[in-house]
Amino acid sequence: MYDLTNIVVISDTHTDSIDALPSELLEELLHADLFIHAGDFTGKQLVDDLRKLGKLRGVYGNIDGPEVRRELPEIDTIEAGGFRIGVNHPAEGGSPTNIEQRIRRKFQNVQAIVHGHSHRTKNAVKDGVLWFNPGSATGKFPAVKKSYGRLTVDDEIRGEIIDI
Repeated sequence: MYDLTNIVVISDTHTDSIDALPSELLEELLHADLFIHAGDFTGKQLVDDLRKLGKLRGVYGNIDGPEVRRELPEIDTIEAGGFRIGVNHPAEGGSPTNIEQRIRRKFQNVQAIVHGHSHRTKNAVKDGVLWFNPGSATGKFPAVKKSYGRLTVDDEIRGEIIDI
């Protein structure tokens, strides 16, 4: 379990190089208590570089190859400040139309679910669970902008989408 309040969330970076990430985001990662990558890194070098920056928790996505898949799980559950956060890309890919239904059945007793894949931001509470998608940190299509997210954990868990 982590005793933290500031979690930065990224997804769908689709790059091998940390140099492709916006400088504003890199600054945020340096000051985060923890950061989560919700899959589609694309290259293992990015996984390695992000680990050097700080406390990385990540899952692999449908685009990630064998090198990334050997390093990271498909599904993760993070305990932070008494809350459980489920993380899944989903690695099986597929249409984003029914993504919540497919992901939800993978987690029990979570207060938040972080996912990627659609490249579209989401910050909504449904049936008592925070659904959070930070979009694409590099603005890869079909994203309409570059974005990342922040989860704040105190007496509750709250999400914020930050456009770059």
